Amino acid sequence: MTPSRRSFLQSSAALAAIAAARPHSLFAAPEAKPLANPLSWFNYGDIELLEGPLRHQFDTNHAAYSALNEDSLLKPFRQRAGLPDPGEEMGGWYSWAPTADIDKRPNNGFAPGHSFGQYLSGLSRAYAATGNKATQAKVHRLVTALGFAITPHFWDEHRFPAYTYDKLCIGLIDAHLHTKCADAFKVLDKTLDSVSAHLPPGGISRQEQLDQNKRPDRNESFCWDEPYTLAENAFIAFKRGAGKRYRDLAVKFLPNDWYYDPLAAGENVLPGKHAYSHVNCLSSAMQAYFTLSPSPDAGKYLRAAVTGFDFVRAQSFATGGWGPDESFRKPDSGELGESLTKSHSSFETPCGSYAHFKLTRYLIRATRDTLYGDSMERVLYNCIAGAKPLTHDGHGFYYSDYSNNGSKVYHPYKWHCCTGTFSQITADYGLSSYFHDRDGIYVNLYVPSRVKWSRLGDRVVLTQRTGYPHHPSTQIEVTTDKTSAFRVALRIPAWSGPKTTIAVNGVRQASSPEPGKFYALDRTWKTGDHIEVEFDMPTTLEPVDPQHPNLLAPVHGPLALFAIGNVPKTLRRQHLLASTQIATGSTEWQTKTDTASVTLRPFTAINDEHYRLYHDLPS
Repeated sequence: MTPSRRSFLQSSAALAAIAAARPHSLFAAPEAKPLANPLSWFNYGDIELLEGPLRHQFDTNHAAYSALNEDSLLKPFRQRAGLPDPGEEMGGWYSWAPTADIDKRPNNGFAPGHSFGQYLSGLSRAYAATGNKATQAKVHRLVTALGFAITPHFWDEHRFPAYTYDKLCIGLIDAHLHTKCADAFKVLDKTLDSVSAHLPPGGISRQEQLDQNKRPDRNESFCWDEPYTLAENAFIAFKRGAGKRYRDLAVKFLPNDWYYDPLAAGENVLPGKHAYSHVNCLSSAMQAYFTLSPSPDAGKYLRAAVTGFDFVRAQSFATGGWGPDESFRKPDSGELGESLTKSHSSFETPCGSYAHFKLTRYLIRATRDTLYGDSMERVLYNCIAGAKPLTHDGHGFYYSDYSNNGSKVYHPYKWHCCTGTFSQITADYGLSSYFHDRDGIYVNLYVPSRVKWSRLGDRVVLTQRTGYPHHPSTQIEVTTDKTSAFRVALRIPAWSGPKTTIAVNGVRQASSPEPGKFYALDRTWKTGDHIEVEFDMPTTLEPVDPQHPNLLAPVHGPLALFAIGNVPKTLRRQHLLASTQIATGSTEWQTKTDTASVTLRPFTAINDEHYRLYHDLPS
């Protein structure tokens, strides 16, 4: 929601020119084939992250968001309600300020209270994952206090009512489900009552978008609201028992005419649109698909999401990130490659990663296609897992920089949008790692973790220990109440080389399993059985786009490798392809040119060093 972000968002009121997208070279285009029995996801409490970088990042965020001052979080709501408002101002985007004052103090009061619902959501999910009673109590106190403070006056002169309400909605839904907060749905109803007059009366239709941009009574920023996932969260509220009014609200805010209908027909309407919000909007399509099935129209929403995501992949960087300057570009324009010399804002990392994970979870459920797990894995290791931690005063990591002179920096504005999604995505790491159906468990991510599955009265536990992707292997130990027959399906990434192997109890089950598929181990399991997967991780070079075939990034398995410091002009393709880890499990690679040594690291191992991802390498 920086000025650069919003300038692109404004253009979403009209359809961009339709153009065909080039498929991403690494993957085959998926088909939108709905499954009679989609995969299910586990509850947060069923999956425990074990010691490792992801657990450390989750714990760091859990502690940081648990420490947020409750009076400060509630202050903008209490101020607008005329209630006593103790506590310090949080400042930045979060605090309330009169509209006339906002531009005098840049981004102070830009979106009052906008991330409250996301902090509430992240804390609720963290409680569900950990059982931490202090976190549960904090969520309950915040919900109760919000119930007193939310009034129609809060939305007067608010630039982003749909955007902020949508986040409050998911926070209250998660508080109800995950922390057993009895009052959450009452507060949700009160919140919807308070904001209803401020939501776009025509939903999210093309005409409504055009009408919003013509309003004479507001400046341009009041046309920058984001109702794109309002439908997703309203469908979730309906399915969790909040009432039919939420289903009706969700249907009203489905952007059929200008977004889902053309996507379902194969038309690329993404160019020029704000990247994060329009990827996030595809999750609304997936909730429409799951909620409205078996309606004859439901399949349209799955087709729209599959097609839209394929267009996103077609203009993704080697990291899996997308949307330089928060905008989708025209296919075959070469603008992705050109961005490397024009921008340091390559990918809106916490927000974009959150939208990416959420959408790919939906698509894996609906299609069982490992393509989506592969894509999620790229974003995990090359984007969000390398984000700088939130500071105590609200400065958060915003953009990943893939420019020719990249570096990691904090955003200058406090409590921006990415501080909200950061709290949610790290709480979702476990949820993204495993799925199940009635026959077995599907292993999607290779992370240190433990998953518990109850099946026909039996309890099954899989414990995964791994140093992946720096160690090209994983070990999974099985524990069962009794000997039991079920399936363990392992995602075999599309990049896997022919030397990949799978063994059970030391006996090889597969050599060179088919890349881009789940490999199913159907057998009778007992406590102590163990699975070993050894991945053949090749190093490849990926062009930034078809118009710049010599602008190449080195990728080892799922890891994009960034050259640290100055890059010698003598660097060639064969040098990057010969890059090797300095030791097994190391986060440092090296290669040598004729004149110098080059150090390469994955994004997670970069601190304050300057780096470069893409290199201009002649054929």
